[in-house]
Amino acid sequence: MARLADKVVLISGVARGQGRSHAIRLAEEGADIIGFDLCEDIANNEYPLGTAEDLEETVRLVGKTGRRIIADKADVRDRRAVEDLVGRAVQEFGHIDVIVANAGICPLGAGRPIGAFVDAVDVDLLGVINTVHAGLPHLTDGGSVIVTGSVAGLLTGVSPSSGPQGPGGAGYNLSKRFLVEYVNTLSLQLAPSGSRANAVHPTNCDTGMLQSEPMYKTFRPDLESPTPEEAVEGFHAMQAMPIPWVEPVDISNAVLFLASDESRYVTGLQLKVDGGALVKRGL
Repeated sequence: MARLADKVVLISGVARGQGRSHAIRLAEEGADIIGFDLCEDIANNEYPLGTAEDLEETVRLVGKTGRRIIADKADVRDRRAVEDLVGRAVQEFGHIDVIVANAGICPLGAGRPIGAFVDAVDVDLLGVINTVHAGLPHLTDGGSVIVTGSVAGLLTGVSPSSGPQGPGGAGYNLSKRFLVEYVNTLSLQLAPSGSRANAVHPTNCDTGMLQSEPMYKTFRPDLESPTPEEAVEGFHAMQAMPIPWVEPVDISNAVLFLASDESRYVTGLQLKVDGGALVKRGL
């Protein structure tokens, strides 16, 4: 039997990458999908984001599973826009069983303007909160909230200064650290209804965010213009396992577990899918 039979799942950032993978994987297990994405670039983020065509492809791929999807353009930084989209979708689907706050950016680079910090926090922290809070009024008892964090949120001793990753990297790291406490606190607020809140913390994941010039330079600071092939060596150094990255489906499988009734008593969990990146650092 499908593990998410007839459940309705809200997912942010579904145009490509992890969000698309989540939408397809959960639909394969019987879920209907409410999805949205910005479908525009952000000026202070130096790699391209998902497009309207990417979102259309996600809709097509989910449709191939035989499940329904309502997907549209919306900016996670705009609470009203997210609430409007969710409200329209709930009129058709009736409720939400699972919220997956996935959308994120990582505007790395030394010398970037302070706007990179603002954009990172607005998308990676406020965008998560907007997605979750837009969905909570429609969440069924016994529902599941899943937040995409990062190993960066679990690293101790990370300097709050901009450092070599620039203000965007500082904003990204700050946001992911805040999300750890947000999930812990939210899990207690949801517990009386039987609902739960958990986070998944990926290491390097093979998406457009990772496969970008700013990331190549971050992982190979010894090179002025590292190629993708040269960056792989730096990516390998992150994990204890002999891998440069995990695949989006590896994160989707963790999301699937937390979305399903198999995890009905799992809450407040900070689930690492990191190839040993944190234990390598004694964490």
